[in-house]
Amino acid sequence: MEENRTEKQRKLDERYLRMARIWAENSYCKRRKVGALLVKDKMIISDGYNGTPAGFENECEETPETTKPYVLHAEANAITKVAKSSNSSEGATLYVTAAPCIECAKLIIQSGIKRVVYSELYRLDDGKRLLERAGVEMVYIPLDSQE
Repeated sequence: MEENRTEKQRKLDERYLRMARIWAENSYCKRRKVGALLVKDKMIISDGYNGTPAGFENECEETPETTKPYVLHAEANAITKVAKSSNSSEGATLYVTAAPCIECAKLIIQSGIKRVVYSELYRLDDGKRLLERAGVEMVYIPLDSQE
């Protein structure tokens, strides 16, 4: 019974990650497109992708190698979007195409998200370590396992 439930959760996780990958396509960023979905009780309560703040130009890079400092990460966009709604992220799962950075990890902890499922490693693992320290469940499902 437990194995069946675990397999069912894994399939759900893979589906939501595929949806986050599709959502990432909305990003205007050229260097890297990241998507995020916030799910609670099997309902998507928020979504986000990396990009500039509302009302700004839709260009993320200063140069081909440099991202503008005010570009928001997908996680930050999803969390701030839910904050403007009547939903609560308490106990939710965040599906994101890349592991969170340290800044997004702090937002995740403060917003009460209990689980993060991601499909790509980030160049630094300080965000992942902070989330684990805070007791947030981290689940890594590589992209190739979702095909």
